[in-house]
Amino acid sequence: MRYANWTLERDAEGIAWATLDVADAGANTLGLAVMTELGDILDELDRQPPTGLVIRSGKPAGFIAGANIEEFTRIDSAEAARALVSRGWSLFDRLTAVKYPTLALIRGHCMGGGLELALACRYRITVDEPGTRLALPEVMLGIYPAWGGMLRLPALIGPAAALDLMLTGKGVDAAKARRLGMADACVPPRVMDNAARMLLLSGQAPHPLPFMQRLLNGPLRGIVARKARAQVAAKARPEHYPAPYAILDVWSNYGGNALDVPASSPSSLEAILRSPTAGNLIRVFFLQERLKGFGKDADFRPRRVHVVGAGVMGGDIATECALRGMIVTLQDQSVERIAPAIARAGKRFARKFRGKPREARFALDRLIPDPAGHGVAQADVIIEAIFESLDAKRSLLADIERRARPDAVLASNTSSLRISDIASALADPARLVGIHFFNPVAMMPLVEVVRTGATAEDGFRRAAAFVRKLDKLPLPVKDEPGFLVNAVLGPYMYEALRCVDEGIAPATIDAAMTAFGMPMGPIELVDTVGLDIAVAAGKALAGADAVLPRSLAERVAAGQLGKKSGQGFYAWPGGKVSRPAAGAIPEGLAARIIAPLLAASQACVDRGVVADADLADAGVIFGTGFAPFTGGPLNFARGPRAAA
Repeated sequence: MRYANWTLERDAEGIAWATLDVADAGANTLGLAVMTELGDILDELDRQPPTGLVIRSGKPAGFIAGANIEEFTRIDSAEAARALVSRGWSLFDRLTAVKYPTLALIRGHCMGGGLELALACRYRITVDEPGTRLALPEVMLGIYPAWGGMLRLPALIGPAAALDLMLTGKGVDAAKARRLGMADACVPPRVMDNAARMLLLSGQAPHPLPFMQRLLNGPLRGIVARKARAQVAAKARPEHYPAPYAILDVWSNYGGNALDVPASSPSSLEAILRSPTAGNLIRVFFLQERLKGFGKDADFRPRRVHVVGAGVMGGDIATECALRGMIVTLQDQSVERIAPAIARAGKRFARKFRGKPREARFALDRLIPDPAGHGVAQADVIIEAIFESLDAKRSLLADIERRARPDAVLASNTSSLRISDIASALADPARLVGIHFFNPVAMMPLVEVVRTGATAEDGFRRAAAFVRKLDKLPLPVKDEPGFLVNAVLGPYMYEALRCVDEGIAPATIDAAMTAFGMPMGPIELVDTVGLDIAVAAGKALAGADAVLPRSLAERVAAGQLGKKSGQGFYAWPGGKVSRPAAGAIPEGLAARIIAPLLAASQACVDRGVVADADLADAGVIFGTGFAPFTGGPLNFARGPRAAA
């Protein structure tokens, strides 16, 4: 039986296979039509009960990505929001109550409402592939899982593990889902259908939650909630991020059922869905989706990458490429200079492939020391990541151009020099593009893709496609000093340093900005980046004759360069910051320090460094960690109207 989005088939053993393949979409989402058709399928199975039901995806991209966010944004009243939640809650309750066994066969991403649907089934099987990932990421949109996730996940795996997933939005892979108890089995793709059939017909009882976990999920849940609330409070303020606090309230006081929460409560559906945070975080979600779209139109599948420069940045770029399955040659002046990067890579692979030593070994085998630069001739992408010297970069890239394949992407990772100045040394300046990563490479999602007036469009698109292959977010930027991110960070950090010159304690400045919502204070950021780097960046942006903040110049002269030297504005014993207690925060301090960042963001839009204000907001959020609950600096500057 075929529906618009589902196909229902029965096999010889009487098992019903419901396959979701949302029409005209790259990924499955649970929109109104899909949910209505699922209800129709359950009606059909009520009339002719099967021996069991398997729910699976017909998409190669994954199981179910979650609710349809486009539909969600069109909700215009509290009544409509409550109706949407009630519809999903009732449908999944109905799925749970059917008399025949049900199984979710999870291959690929299983997010939000998709996981809530899977939790409503009696059994779950995860398919052991890199793309399989399970999460309840609603908190990252400023909302909470309201279709049964807050009820069923703690009952399945215990409240501590469940709350950790719900409060952070982080995902788990197929194997970890099995270890946590989210899945009954984890199997390779070749046997997934047979495994589903066997488990469905086995009559196997659901794995019982241990006695102590049942207590923590029942009479002792208040203890768990208090501990979790303290952990949340250390990371997020309720006025900035109300959703995690609401999750704890709904789970501990209303049994995980958001429909039972009074509309007057700050944890209610009405309060959460109407909060400025939810509006802004949903905005950030769509900004992220826009960045993911860059490079999609380029049919480019890089297999070999050559990186020149095995320092922290170059070595970590090479590591991420090898992690994503590319063969990487890493060049520096000697094997001894390359060795520390290989050692860091080994640790990264061991963490990433914990419990899978063969995968870690394969990844390390893909990272090849290449002091002579032989990999240039075979590479699809060549990235220069040496020290910031215009002459050195020009000479290196001119030599690489002569030896590289004509179709190879040539890129510089410069953070302070103009791509056009470097490209002028090439026979064909149109070939060079900027691919600017941020430190730490493994954690920072944004990569600026820089084009000059001469950059070839095909080369730019292939560079953006390469960034997406690394699961990073490419941001197209114009070739100007500092591009976008450094151009806005510089004035922000320098204003904070001028406050230090005026006698305000660094810890007080940092406390003001973390209270504003920044992930790290600007003084700690300067220490982390390196005070010498801050000096170089300031001169690159403002000119060689720029007047440096006194506090910065004095420390650099004394060799106090921040974290890397063990002392900057703070001491860094063992590489960990030692920050004294903050004093009383002067009124208006945060507004003063953030003002240059807002002005610089607008100036970058006005100069065309990025195409529009939305891309500026996206770049500053994903490149600096600028408080996501604000929706970005320019959205914040427009005031509360933007969050409505």
